[in-house]
Amino acid sequence: MTAIAITDVTLRDGSHAMGHQFTVDQVRATVAALERAGVRSLEIAHGDGLGGSSFNYGFSGTDELDLIRAAVDTAQDATIGCLLLPGVGTAEQIHAVADAGVGMLRVATHCTEADIAIQHVATARELGLDTVGFLMLSHMAAPAELAGQAAIMAGAGANCVYVVDSAGALLPDEAALRVEALRAELPDDVEVGFHGHNNLALGVADSLRAVEAGAARIDGALAALGAGAGNSPTEVLAAVFERAGIETGLDVVAALEAAEHVVRPYMLREPRMDFGSIVLGYAGVYSSFLLHAQRAGERYGVSMQEVLLEAGRRHLVGGQEDVLIEIAVELAARAQAPVAAA
Repeated sequence: MTAIAITDVTLRDGSHAMGHQFTVDQVRATVAALERAGVRSLEIAHGDGLGGSSFNYGFSGTDELDLIRAAVDTAQDATIGCLLLPGVGTAEQIHAVADAGVGMLRVATHCTEADIAIQHVATARELGLDTVGFLMLSHMAAPAELAGQAAIMAGAGANCVYVVDSAGALLPDEAALRVEALRAELPDDVEVGFHGHNNLALGVADSLRAVEAGAARIDGALAALGAGAGNSPTEVLAAVFERAGIETGLDVVAALEAAEHVVRPYMLREPRMDFGSIVLGYAGVYSSFLLHAQRAGERYGVSMQEVLLEAGRRHLVGGQEDVLIEIAVELAARAQAPVAAA
């Protein structure tokens, strides 16, 4: 039987869907429920990683270190991890979370910019952390190019590198080809992971194909709580992998109970494949752009989907949320031009 590890990202990717308003009580309840379900690795941070609480990305309701410490204090066996984007988070913050008891750091870059993560990856490895490279918007790079970027992260010290489908745009075979390319490129002692989103309803299918292609780590979120249409649901992954003869160590019923009785009661909105979310996957746009595009559209009187489609045409990447406002302003001006002319 194939054995893999599921990392739950409810408390990090779910931060996008929660408007970055997680509370200490919600964190404690979620960590405890995940451990009851058998999850041994989970991620917590602002949706945009350490240091993400800002005007550009959205302010956190509770200081991220307070949430991280609550997760560490609650966990009995699970490794608590954080995400960092170079240019948003700093080496100083890596040291701070390591001192707080974090055991895993995932360093995320755009899929063609792994070289900006070298120092951060090296710092995490020097501190003895489970060090993971995170290649976002992986649909934007061909498999061979993505594998070359993964090699940069592995060379800097990452012991695992992820294919990250930030837009939920990859079809199952496309996900598998990228995982296969990484697996062929990286040393045997460097694992490959996959992070999926449900914008085209393919998060679980992509994850299954990723495992078949050689992925050893898969991300999920309870009740799919995450950006866009949400992540691959942890409870569904547990059920599907068990049916497929893939060992995860998770208790399916306990995972279902955690999703239904712990996470759903505090969700601000149910991640779903609605108009905006499907456009994200169709246009290949970063999933966390959804709420930003919605606000920009409402502010300037244009449709959210027009903003997202234009973002896709411009090939915007993570960190360019401010450009969505520029797009909305341009679309509004374009709509007003015929009226002015008349």
